[in-house]
Amino acid sequence: MSVVLLIIFLLVTFFGLGPVLFADGSMKERMITLGIVILIYASIAFAAYFIFRKTR
Repeated sequence: MSVVLLIIFLLVTFFGLGPVLFADGSMKERMITLGIVILIYASIAFAAYFIFRKTR
C-alpha cells in the first residue's frame, strides 16, 4: 500500500508541479494550479494517515 501512495505522490508532483513551474500562463493561473495541487497533496496525506493508522 505504501508503494501505491508513493507512486500517487510522484505522479501528483510530476503532473501538478510541472505546470506550476514551467507553464507560460499568467501568475494567477499558476497560483490557482498550485492551490489545487496543495489540496490534492493534503487529501492524499490525510488518506495515508488514516490508512496507516488503522493498520497498526
